[in-house]
Amino acid sequence: MRNNDNYKNNKSGRDYKAGRSGRDFKERRLASKNREEDNDIVIESDENLDGLKIEGRNAVHEAFRSGKTIDKVFILDGCNDGPVITIKKDATKQGTLIKYVSKDRLDQISDTGKHQGVIAFAAAYHYSELEDVFKLAEDRNEPPFVLILDNIEDPHNLGAIIRTANVCGAHGVIIPKNRAVGLTGTVYKASAGALNYTPVVKVTNISNTIQELKDKGMWFVCADMDGTPMYDLDLKGSIGLVIGNEGSGVSRLVKENCDMIASIPMKGEINSLNASVAAGVLSYEIVRQRNM
Repeated sequence: MRNNDNYKNNKSGRDYKAGRSGRDFKERRLASKNREEDNDIVIESDENLDGLKIEGRNAVHEAFRSGKTIDKVFILDGCNDGPVITIKKDATKQGTLIKYVSKDRLDQISDTGKHQGVIAFAAAYHYSELEDVFKLAEDRNEPPFVLILDNIEDPHNLGAIIRTANVCGAHGVIIPKNRAVGLTGTVYKASAGALNYTPVVKVTNISNTIQELKDKGMWFVCADMDGTPMYDLDLKGSIGLVIGNEGSGVSRLVKENCDMIASIPMKGEINSLNASVAAGVLSYEIVRQRNM
């Protein structure tokens, strides 16, 4: 039962535990306020959170490392381990506003539920143009290599494919405007920062884009379990790899516009692969042949 005398002495109406005198509480509040002012930190804000949401320590660090403009970064209050200290240094160097918040607040902001105590907000992602893809290939003195995604709906798959595209040396990823996932915070996290370095182009029509790129001398191969084993195909030169929807695969019209259909040899009882895994396997067969 609440002690009436203690309650009357507490103007805020809160029942503080024994040992927490009003003076002690005021001193802690003052110390907290001074810490916020000294470090330009704001605690728990209800402001509108716009921009590209980047979750997880590695993803946020990679965003800073790539030079991406980060507007603000939310960090779990009291967290001071190595990766978080590095992110704080990155934020201070770039002049990014740091906000220390509670775990409940981070959970509330998070889309993935795997923020690892760090969430950053960057300027909204700007899609690249096809010219950027060819410029990157020209700068590297390599024949163009792109991945075209035909209605990928899972953001984790899209992020993983962008990551694969980066590490295997592809010059860009092309996605459709409709009936497919765009570049969300979940995609960014799944890409492990690769989105900072890999051009992603959004087009209105995949089939028309394939025809446009064919006019520039590119060949196209799509993934399908009924195709020719990938080892028996010539995948060198300027090439585009088409990966289909997680359930229905490559659509009929897009498949008809491809020059080759490649299958991945299956030895087990399961006769299909996750879309991002299939993209990785076929991408590295292309890499293998290009390096021969």
